[in-house]
Amino acid sequence: MTRFGRILQVLVDHDVDFILIGGVAATAHGAARLTQDIDVVYSRERENLERLAAALAPYEPYPRGAPPGLPFLWDAETLAHGLNFTLVTTLGAIDLLGEVTGGGSYEDLRPHTLLLDVFSVRCRVLDLPRLIEVKRAAGRPKDFEAIAELEAILSVRE
Repeated sequence: MTRFGRILQVLVDHDVDFILIGGVAATAHGAARLTQDIDVVYSRERENLERLAAALAPYEPYPRGAPPGLPFLWDAETLAHGLNFTLVTTLGAIDLLGEVTGGGSYEDLRPHTLLLDVFSVRCRVLDLPRLIEVKRAAGRPKDFEAIAELEAILSVRE
């Protein structure tokens, strides 16, 4: 079981620049759907990569779905040489996204964020209109199912 609040607190405590997207962001906006992982878009600036690597290192990040024992070095260099990482940690599943389809990078998405309290942690969350756009661009069946609920929430707010 993913400990969403603990993951968010760890990232905030290490001053990681990130934006919460995906199912947990949808829940923060009022959606009822459950998710098994946490999705964040992270800044790719060097100092942030170092903070992100240090933040998660104690929780043994490892590529989700990879065979046990596969050599994997978790550090800022690994982050710098990759882009998107689907990981399992001792805190649960986390997807670290350097870029997201339909939204771009951290810098592209940052103007479309709100500061919200999520699991009692204040963090940046993708705003509802952009979250809908990103889910639509992803084009997965589960995203299309979520879009209807998110659009209903948006129309009630407007």
